[in-house]
Amino acid sequence: MPSLKSKTLFITGASRGIGKAIALRAARDGANIVVAAKTATPDPRLPGTIHSAAEEIVAAGGQALAVVVDVRDEAQVRAAVDAAVARFGGIDILVNNASAIHLETVERTPMKRYDLMFEINARGSYLCAQACLPHLEKAANPHILTLSPPLDMNPKWFARHAAYTTSKYAMSMLSRGLAEELRGRGIASNSL
Repeated sequence: MPSLKSKTLFITGASRGIGKAIALRAARDGANIVVAAKTATPDPRLPGTIHSAAEEIVAAGGQALAVVVDVRDEAQVRAAVDAAVARFGGIDILVNNASAIHLETVERTPMKRYDLMFEINARGSYLCAQACLPHLEKAANPHILTLSPPLDMNPKWFARHAAYTTSKYAMSMLSRGLAEELRGRGIASNSL
């Protein structure tokens, strides 16, 4: 398994959960991690902030840059990418992990929740890829990793939460589209 030593990972939603777990694993190799997430101050309902995640990353052996990023906000995303490049000299890997979830039926999914899922899951992943592309092109072995499901058209995945499933499938389709579009430029794009 190749090492991530000195590689820079821009990870959305890295203050907790899967994003933080990926960050900590990369930190054990000595990677530079950009903790790009919304939570800067503690919330009693959800443990973890960009700052506590950054502390754990450094303790695990990596370097960290904590930046407040709402992936729906283009200015925040572009500023975070600029800060990452200024601090670490570039970006090698983008991890599109940030997601909104609402596991309900159509009748029980208000449009505000629907819009939130598509703005974060689909649009946010697109925006982060677009903002990171100029820097990924300069990396030795660049990757975009999107946390999204396989495209399985079995109705069971849509029956109880069509809005959430379609928002996550939009991330998967973007991942496939990027893989084809960027293949000739040496940038890999995969879903996990």
